[in-house]
Amino acid sequence: MKKLLLLTVLVLLTACSGVKKTQEALNTGNYPTAMSKAIAELSENKTKKGHQEYIILLEKAFQKYAQRENERIAFLKKDGNPANFEAIYNGYVQLKNWQERIKPLLPLYIYDENREAYFTFNNYDNEIIESKDELSSYLYDNANNLLKNANDKYDYRKAYDELSYLNRINPGYGDTELKMEEAYNKGLEFVQVDINNDTEQIIPARLEEELLDFNTYGLDNFWTQYHTKPLETIAYDYAMTVDFKEINISPEQINEKQIIKEKQVKDGYEYLYDEEGNVVKDSLGNKIKVDRLVTVRCDFYQFTQFKSAQIGAKVSFTDLRNGQTINSYPLASEFVFEHIYANYEGDRRALDNDLARLLKLGAVPFPTNEQMVYDAGEELKARLKEVVKRHSFN
Repeated sequence: MKKLLLLTVLVLLTACSGVKKTQEALNTGNYPTAMSKAIAELSENKTKKGHQEYIILLEKAFQKYAQRENERIAFLKKDGNPANFEAIYNGYVQLKNWQERIKPLLPLYIYDENREAYFTFNNYDNEIIESKDELSSYLYDNANNLLKNANDKYDYRKAYDELSYLNRINPGYGDTELKMEEAYNKGLEFVQVDINNDTEQIIPARLEEELLDFNTYGLDNFWTQYHTKPLETIAYDYAMTVDFKEINISPEQINEKQIIKEKQVKDGYEYLYDEEGNVVKDSLGNKIKVDRLVTVRCDFYQFTQFKSAQIGAKVSFTDLRNGQTINSYPLASEFVFEHIYANYEGDRRALDNDLARLLKLGAVPFPTNEQMVYDAGEELKARLKEVVKRHSFN
């Protein structure tokens, strides 16, 4: 009973909180929020008695919102500034959208006032079409002016954004798509990518290919293209160069370590004798046996195969239009090959499990220098990817 009462109280508090927040949104002029909250509640159950307040709040919020938006649109029209076309168009679209969200809920009945909620709906289709045409013409002309009088690539990108928006609200308008393609191609930054090897070591061909495979880097910069094989038809804006400064490979080493282990272990059993030298028996007359403990010794020989490779490099970004280096970042990576195995002399029982398992292993071939450099390059690729993702030419 107490749990049911508590649940009822929680439901009432939640409902009151929802109404309160909707009322606050209405009181502060945040009519879209008030309408959204009311519509969400009424969509679940519009005839629920506890939802009566949401009907009243929705009625008031829509009335105030429609009045405010129509007054704002009228002012923007009167102002006569073409830059207002977008706000006018969006205003009409939003008015229609709110009407369409409310219509499925109708009729909404207010019991205390014995009436249906009243909503004044208008047909904004002509206004939307007219304002869309004006906005489309404005966007197209503005983009065309940017294309004709562009000072830099950023102007082309602005033109592309204008045309892209135009294509969304009014697909197929004039030659918008052709203009978009022109703006995109002229707004692109092209980056030429090179690798230089200033070391005395050979860079594995596989590593070089993977470093230059920008498809695996997950780069999603819309306005930047990286070319590892430069095209003669393109005037490149930037160069990205990865300079290998040093590649150090250690000699192959096998280090030996001896460990002496002693342990008491059970080695059979013996009978228990009393102080007078007699065998002790249990209550049934059986001779009592006890474990016989012996100390065993083992010489454990641990061998560690070790080889390492370190790569030191630098990635630089250069503005090819003026020859200046924009930024450079150091890159470093290391790969360590280590293999441990062991053998022993003496009694193996003296060894703990973590040492005994090494006896199952033997020596393995050392990786080649080429493989070591490639494995060290795996970390280098990850670091290079982070640098390229952080760096921005825009």
